[in-house]
Amino acid sequence: MPAKPEPTLTASEKTKAAWLIARMAKRAVAGPEVDQSDLEKKLDRLLDAARKREAEAQSPR
Repeated sequence: MPAKPEPTLTASEKTKAAWLIARMAKRAVAGPEVDQSDLEKKLDRLLDAARKREAEAQSPR
């Protein structure tokens, strides 16, 4: 599957992404057996919403 293009993030989306990545890093320090799938799903949803927002903004009305 080809990689999805990275969307342009708003300031709010950048902040949320940074917060989630920081939480993932904190869990990674706790050990490899700690589950991070919930945070990965949240980050994926955030990026998917940004892609959708960007596509709607670029589409002709």
